[in-house]
Amino acid sequence: MREIQFREALREAMIEEMRADENVYLIGEEVAEYNGAYKVSLGMLDEFGPERVIDTPIAETGFSGIGVGSAMNGLRPIVEYMTFNFSLVAIDQIINGAAKMYQMSGGQFNIPIVFRGPTGNAGQLGAQHSQNFENWYANTPGLKVVVPSNPYDAKGLLKTSIRDDDPVIFMESELMYGDKGQVPEEEYIIPIGKSKIVHEGNDVTLVSFGKMMKVAEETYLAAQKEGINIEVIDLRSVRPIDFESIVNSVKKTNRLVIIEEAWPLASISSEISHHIQRFAFDYLDAPVHRITCEDVPFHYAPTLIKEIIPNVEKGLKAVKSVMYR
Repeated sequence: MREIQFREALREAMIEEMRADENVYLIGEEVAEYNGAYKVSLGMLDEFGPERVIDTPIAETGFSGIGVGSAMNGLRPIVEYMTFNFSLVAIDQIINGAAKMYQMSGGQFNIPIVFRGPTGNAGQLGAQHSQNFENWYANTPGLKVVVPSNPYDAKGLLKTSIRDDDPVIFMESELMYGDKGQVPEEEYIIPIGKSKIVHEGNDVTLVSFGKMMKVAEETYLAAQKEGINIEVIDLRSVRPIDFESIVNSVKKTNRLVIIEEAWPLASISSEISHHIQRFAFDYLDAPVHRITCEDVPFHYAPTLIKEIIPNVEKGLKAVKSVMYR
């Protein structure tokens, strides 16, 4: 094991898969000459050349369509967005193209493509550059949606995503690219759709994913000081969702808190709440508690950002609420 940054883990995953399969290539804004907007693709142009690490104009619809078309013809593109906020320009290519092509072609065309880039708040970026779209894309049959929370998972899940024969939305965070973690030097992959129990506990189940796992971890530590033993689950992917692990945990703890960064309506936490009341209702000793962003457009002012997003104070309050403390 060695400790590397989140961005380095992503880079290693792409490099290893591109070395193993000449059909894999990277396309997007500033991925080549500039080494990526967040330096994820540092040095990849030098190794693979401009035919496999391709700079594009600021035209998400265009290069997303190129990716989908090339996937239909046997290539395995990695399409990088500078932010998933910009993917809205290309959402027709993703949802009406990539996600539906296998079904509409009667199984004649697989679309082995990865759309990846950062999602969510990253500080003072304003309302148009701070949104979460995990639940948007997870609402689409034909897509898989992966949201890793640490370098180890990022590498293993990205390698799996690149090898997948179906389209994968792979969501990162600008605020995680510098995070460090232990990553093996040897080959490994992580299956999509299998969550991870980060901490075992008996009092409350706490479910989260992506960057919000930082808040989940802080909440876990704060609750320990209060004598509350939390079981923390990292979903890793939100389509598919590992409902079985959540249900089994709730059967043990009898309480559930969910933390996510998206807006509350039709969110991932909404779907989990529905599933738990459907399949674990008799085990609940308290209503399910969700923590999401406040239901407003994102603000620019740091003081307002702090009020909008989930944090450890909100997390601990929710945990105490389901404990009736």
